Amino acid sequence: MDEPLTRDVFLGGRLSIWQPRAGYRAATDPVLLAASVGARPGDSVLELGCGAGVALLALGQRLPGLALSGVERQDDYAQLARRNAQENGLDARIVTADLTDLPADLRVTFDHVMANPPYYRPSSPAARDAGRAAALREETPLADWIGCGLRRLKSGGTLTLIHLAERLPAILAALDGPAGSIAVRPVASRVGRPAGRVIVQARKGARGVFRLLAPLTMHAGAEHLEDRDDASDAARALLRDAQALDWI
Repeated sequence: MDEPLTRDVFLGGRLSIWQPRAGYRAATDPVLLAASVGARPGDSVLELGCGAGVALLALGQRLPGLALSGVERQDDYAQLARRNAQENGLDARIVTADLTDLPADLRVTFDHVMANPPYYRPSSPAARDAGRAAALREETPLADWIGCGLRRLKSGGTLTLIHLAERLPAILAALDGPAGSIAVRPVASRVGRPAGRVIVQARKGARGVFRLLAPLTMHAGAEHLEDRDDASDAARALLRDAQALDWI
């Protein structure tokens, strides 16, 4: 990657990630995604659209002993993900490919699949940076992301997504039938604010009831009053202390 990079820390310094200074830059959402996957040592995990590897490597940092794979269509970002895995001492297979045309070695099944699909619809204005635009603006339909994830899952495996709350109806429609035991955790910036994000987890082939869980609130207090860290205890546990999200 020719553009300048920054090295940013996640999980309270447990993870250091090279990212483009001007391109797509991971923030909290990939870390929340990683915290939401309830894997066990020995499980296999595939991330669709892994970017520079933040979610995949955060999961590997929290849960050693996983077989980690990531697919990323932008080769510059895939190369960064490989570098980040190596420099953090984590073993991860990163493949440059489009999720709609996976190579044969990824057309196998996994215990868990996770994804942070692009948030913005195709009609939204494109970012100036091509890498950022490709990461943030939907080109492959959301239903195709979900369909690919379900095909790559073992029976009983989990698909975990983080997305905009407004896309929840589309996510549930795509899951209806192939997956069940769906749980949704809304993510709100503050108490009393509408949820801007949702974390959704479903189990392939399951028939359990749908659960809408209490929201995860990211900041303490009703509003930001001072220029200081006001992360909630729950957010701090996930983002800095490498704790797992509670699905109860």
